Amino acid sequence: MKEEFYTEKRWLNWMNKVKDSNFRLSEAEDKNSGAVFIYIMDDVVLACLKVIARVEKEILTPEEAMAEIATIRSIVFAEHESLGEDADLMIESLKTSLAAVFVSSQRYITGSFDRESSMDELIVAAIEAEKKENLDLAFDLLSQVGARVIGGESLPETGDIPYCMTAELMDGIDAISAAMLGDDSYKDDDGSEDAGEGE
Repeated sequence: MKEEFYTEKRWLNWMNKVKDSNFRLSEAEDKNSGAVFIYIMDDVVLACLKVIARVEKEILTPEEAMAEIATIRSIVFAEHESLGEDADLMIESLKTSLAAVFVSSQRYITGSFDRESSMDELIVAAIEAEKKENLDLAFDLLSQVGARVIGGESLPETGDIPYCMTAELMDGIDAISAAMLGDDSYKDDDGSEDAGEGE
């Protein structure tokens, strides 16, 4: 029985929860109204970390793990019906954050990231790259930060980054960092139990 790390059904359950929430940006200050998006992010981040844990235990090969991350990414990035203008904006922002999670995970699996530069330097360089409209470089630099966080390094305090793509990507890396500090039982379960569908 092949382990499923994330399913389309799970993602669609979350999308239904978003639809039911009737989310409005005007209510975003109310923590409860936007909580579903945080739960979605955490759910996807944990799925990626489970894949990585399987590689480290040599249950999956790096190639299999890369394919699993690509599968999760394809589920998240699939076209979906509109959930309402405000909710759609939040989902797009969430997908940007998760893009950093997917590429960070793949970089960690392949070992293709800068281990020498300080993470502060990489983050500052990413912010500067985005200011120069070099979004590919910003994304590349931050995915290396994410890979190092997966490797156990602590994310430096960055303060408030003005709203931009870099800030959205950092949200994804923050979610990795939070998951790494949280309950790590995902590393030990062998995938035999049935995962719950959403919160």
